[in-house]
Amino acid sequence: MYNIFVYGTLKKGQPNHHVMTDANLGNAIYKGTGKTIEKYPLVIAQRDNVPFLLRFPGKGYHIAGEIYSIDDKMLKFLDEFESCPDMYQRNFERIEIVQWEDASDSPDRAEANGIIECFIYSTTTYQPEWLNLPYHESYDSFGNHGLVFSNR
Repeated sequence: MYNIFVYGTLKKGQPNHHVMTDANLGNAIYKGTGKTIEKYPLVIAQRDNVPFLLRFPGKGYHIAGEIYSIDDKMLKFLDEFESCPDMYQRNFERIEIVQWEDASDSPDRAEANGIIECFIYSTTTYQPEWLNLPYHESYDSFGNHGLVFSNR
């Protein structure tokens, strides 16, 4: 099993969350919420209301999201779903645990202090002007940005 951190349309209540609960695609177990240790720009860079976490450390916010434990099958699906490695790249990221769902299932505390290593999808391929867009700490497809999500 792998830990993965999702910050966009795959979170609970967001348009693509259904893929995280589809057993035909693999196994994904919700573990809790967290935020990135490093700051990053999270922007909505296209008219279709798609979030992009730009691989530009030190700029932006500590991004809020959800932590899941997933199997090989779900990881393979998510790589395809996220167009990895063409549009997004999958990297390890240190995530501060904000809230853990199951008190009896303590997170891998090898990192102790409430920090866990997770895969995260981000992009190094972006237009330079995206760095001038508004940064978001947390993505919500129904947020006050006025854009409509389109799952093309």
